[in-house]
Amino acid sequence: MDSNLTVKINPHVETALLGDQAQQYDMIVFSNIEWQCVYQRPQHIVNRMAETMKILYIEEPSYNSKIKKAGNLTVIKERLHVLKPNVGSIESIAEILPLYIKNTHIPMGWFYDPAFCPLLESFQFDTIVYDCMNELSTVKNADKQLIDQEKYLMANADIVFTNGESLYELKKQIHNNVHYFPSSVDERHFSKALQNISIPADIGDIPSTIAGFYGTIDDRIDLNLLKQTAQKLPDVSFVMIGPVRKIEESTLPQASNIYYLGAKCYDELPHYLKAFDIAMMPFVLNDTTKYINPAKTLEYMAARKPIISTKIVDIARNCNNCINLIETADEFATAIQDLANKDLKNLESDYRKVLDTTSWDTTVNQMKSIIKFFAK
Repeated sequence: MDSNLTVKINPHVETALLGDQAQQYDMIVFSNIEWQCVYQRPQHIVNRMAETMKILYIEEPSYNSKIKKAGNLTVIKERLHVLKPNVGSIESIAEILPLYIKNTHIPMGWFYDPAFCPLLESFQFDTIVYDCMNELSTVKNADKQLIDQEKYLMANADIVFTNGESLYELKKQIHNNVHYFPSSVDERHFSKALQNISIPADIGDIPSTIAGFYGTIDDRIDLNLLKQTAQKLPDVSFVMIGPVRKIEESTLPQASNIYYLGAKCYDELPHYLKAFDIAMMPFVLNDTTKYINPAKTLEYMAARKPIISTKIVDIARNCNNCINLIETADEFATAIQDLANKDLKNLESDYRKVLDTTSWDTTVNQMKSIIKFFAK
């Protein structure tokens, strides 16, 4: 999963609510990622799909008995609406759908979360797409029901996309129409870090050298590796930007040279990235991260930051010539010291070769071509 972090929505758009008037939609998206909390693959893809289709993006429900409305429907832009159902379960969403959706025969259903499978019976989709971002069976404390739901979704999906090559190799053993689309990058946005933009005060006051990370801070981060490396390099500042999820904040390593700046919105990321001397991806190496393909890899590249990462399979496979791959705290510390004294002029050409092969616009256009070819 990840570029990460909160996204600012135009306040005038954010408060433009449609009420309970049912509307006609071309595509329904089912997602466990809240539109306004984390800006990553779903938002990039769905935003572009909404240029030609009217889309309803349905989030996981959140029930509040004090709110009398069945849900909150927000206009992101003319063709893109987001529904936060005010019900107790995903199954209960079916009861409120007629309030918001006029048509039950809909050209496309797009799934990010198999937990929404019970709603398949509420629609007649011409095409069902599963855009798979994670291997659920490797998630810590994986829910067997969710794994079974994914099997059901795979059996009903016409097309499966994956954001990682390793994930593609796994899913193509199960489904006969799987396509690999790695997460891309909005290069124009993140290359702002190369321009004369401001550096926020909360990171500007931190002593350099700064080894920075942004993204969700959860059980995929190797906190022990971070702690040990910070101990070895007391003169280096380790900056962690992002919300803490699935772990207790009390478990975060504390040191005078480790800084936690909290979640930042998408528009702010280039400003923080500008302050990084080195960008890091200290992911733990286990089943949880076996199939991930972090989008931040390309975002760091767009800002021309030297990158240090643990040996995530897809990163090692596709970027080993331009990213410093490490396993231990000793290797991490050595890589930071080497980069601090290294001429980084070759980064431009190495990164350019990678960035020239990808863009979100290209990704979505290719997805559209595949969908059109296989449309019923």
